[in-house]
Amino acid sequence: MASVVAVHAFPAWLTGGFIGVDVFFVISGYLISLIIFENLEKGTFSFAEFYARRIKRIFPALLLVLAACFVFGWFALMADEYRQLGKHIAAGAGFVSNFVLWSEAGYFDNSANTKPLLHLWSLGVEEQFYMAWPLLLWLAWKRGFNLLTLVVLIALVSLALNLKGIRQDAVATFYSPLTRFWELLCGSVLAWFALNKNQAHTELWQSIDRRLACLVYRDGAHAQGCTLSNALSLLGCLLLTWGFWQINKGHSFPGKLAIVPVLGAVLIIQAGTKAWINRTILSSKLMVWLGQISFPLYLWHWPLLSFARIVESDVPSREIRIAAVALSFVLAWLTYRYIERPIRLGGRSRLKVLVLASLMAFVGGLAAYGFFTGVQSHAAKKVLHSSSQLGWEIPVGSEAQIALCRDRFPERTAITSKQRDDNFCYLQKEGSPNVLLIGDSMSLSLFPGLARYDDFNTLVLSASAAAPFYDVRTTEVNDNVRLNNYLMTNQALDYAIRQSEVKVVLLSSLSLPVLTNPGAEFKIWDINDLDRSDGHRIFHDAAFSTLKKLKAAGKHVIYVLPNPILGYDPKSCLNTLRPFKLSDSRTSCVRALEGVESEYREYKRWVDELARAFPELVVFDPTSVFCDAYECFGARDGHILYRDYGHLSIQGSYLVAPSLRRLILEGLKP
Repeated sequence: MASVVAVHAFPAWLTGGFIGVDVFFVISGYLISLIIFENLEKGTFSFAEFYARRIKRIFPALLLVLAACFVFGWFALMADEYRQLGKHIAAGAGFVSNFVLWSEAGYFDNSANTKPLLHLWSLGVEEQFYMAWPLLLWLAWKRGFNLLTLVVLIALVSLALNLKGIRQDAVATFYSPLTRFWELLCGSVLAWFALNKNQAHTELWQSIDRRLACLVYRDGAHAQGCTLSNALSLLGCLLLTWGFWQINKGHSFPGKLAIVPVLGAVLIIQAGTKAWINRTILSSKLMVWLGQISFPLYLWHWPLLSFARIVESDVPSREIRIAAVALSFVLAWLTYRYIERPIRLGGRSRLKVLVLASLMAFVGGLAAYGFFTGVQSHAAKKVLHSSSQLGWEIPVGSEAQIALCRDRFPERTAITSKQRDDNFCYLQKEGSPNVLLIGDSMSLSLFPGLARYDDFNTLVLSASAAAPFYDVRTTEVNDNVRLNNYLMTNQALDYAIRQSEVKVVLLSSLSLPVLTNPGAEFKIWDINDLDRSDGHRIFHDAAFSTLKKLKAAGKHVIYVLPNPILGYDPKSCLNTLRPFKLSDSRTSCVRALEGVESEYREYKRWVDELARAFPELVVFDPTSVFCDAYECFGARDGHILYRDYGHLSIQGSYLVAPSLRRLILEGLKP
């Protein structure tokens, strides 16, 4: 777990440290399967005993961490953060965190770094394995099936699902137990061989060892039968070292790259105690101590780092991260010494199991209650008037507006059946819309303000990270989730052209300007020619083609430039928000206009080309609303104008709406 702690605290130092979780899966699968296989062969296997041991092993430290997060969050988190924490505590208590996080991996999900219980996804996968695997092995044993054949077959199916799924839905492949079980099952294969060594296996191992010793040593007799073990251990360590330094978050993972840490762990375990690295380094007192505290260390380190980021509203300083890591080691040792060991090793096992299970149900139930009822945290109550619109928990439209839209456009649901919340469909009121918003999440930001007016009927048909043009895809480089969002844009544009009632079309994008920045994570593709690489040319051709069609249909088009990007968490503007803040609070919620203009300069040049080619095109720049001659404002009159680094809050939408309304009414004139 040390590599996981390292990559979480200092990601630039050890980019692939997160593969330590895959190593842990192999070790866990080995140890658990070893127990099950051994007890099945002896006829002593008991489901009650198995799960009682798991409860005593997992619940004490987990309960302590969940309770600590619950209490700290009450004092430090805002309304949306505390509500989400409640959901994650309930999911952690129910060992379904991976499914909950999977469902949240949409466009408006907050940063992974600000989820204090994000790391419990792996515990969810592990416990789901423990729920299914003993029962399956027991049934197979009773039926007389070959357990090795069963293990290998299921592992191969899981690996195949992983390799296929990473190309189709990377998020699902990361969190799904079906695409992760092969890692634990590799440990199960090792466990089977450890208990079922026969003379043929032993002779084959010795034969390979002797031949390898002859290649390595002048006198093979000096090898003492350890050559093969040393070779496997060394190779396993080299694989892990390569993975720690070469694999990074930019790669599609798990996928085929997950084979590297899994194979490395398999080789090291298979090498056994004869290998020099295993008996000298991995069995040293320090490594044994790290192994003893590894589980509570894993549980403590991420909440501490995540809460530090939340409290600081930014990446914590190096000193704070070092302190968080040091504290996680101290808490891990204290948890192991005074919580884990006494409960695991003491008497009254049945009573302990009953109490632990009851406490876990209570904590999970209490957290779920807080989530569903929206209980306000202490910190949120202090600044409720300023913070009620932070985050994306507050809906931008009513359920009635969503229902009106999706009843009219059921085919959009079919397009996004695998894309969760990427489909933005809102209709202001009954009747035919005469104003249509098309684009990405910026359109969604504009809707609450426009929907306040009764002199037109606004419809939003947009999709996350989508450009407002025909047949172009704009997504993050490694994003496999939003590949088909252009279909929703095509559908929305077709509707605008086809419906005579639609008089005004607003096109907007918060993603497109990113294309012009060096090292941009977003990319634009022409779906009819994916090999094209000139982003400016693709933008030009798609925009010209789209505007020509809208012009031919007689539509009044308003091209909305993106609002200024705040560039920091708006929560940091609330100086009273974080009672535990360690560094100085942000004294003002502004950003220099010069910085905003430099970011948008190239993109505005692209849009100017459109304006010259289409004189009737109306270009609206929200900078005039949010900025004065020197600064752009993230808060005004006691209200935060942003939900996050760039998306407008409802108050921000209200602020920009009057200017847009004037332009819309001009376009609606006969």
